[in-house]
Amino acid sequence: MTPNSHTPFFSTEAFAALGAPDLVYVRPIKAAEILADAPEGVEEFDLAPDQTLYAVCRADGARLAVLTDRDAAVAAALAHELAPVSVH
Repeated sequence: MTPNSHTPFFSTEAFAALGAPDLVYVRPIKAAEILADAPEGVEEFDLAPDQTLYAVCRADGARLAVLTDRDAAVAAALAHELAPVSVH
């Protein structure tokens, strides 16, 4: 089977195992994504839905942290002995 946009080349588990367990990536996300995932009853966030935030994610895509700027996201990953890479 040839990989395409509908069929992942690697399973989530295989992709996560591809790098070291401490490999994470930093990617920009919109605040609307965070606001949509916030559980009910959580205090309101002072975020504009179109505001760009930066997520630190494991190789399987799970978000570990969300920060307001890229440098802070990279610094947080490094402070926790993770190896951050950028996603374009």
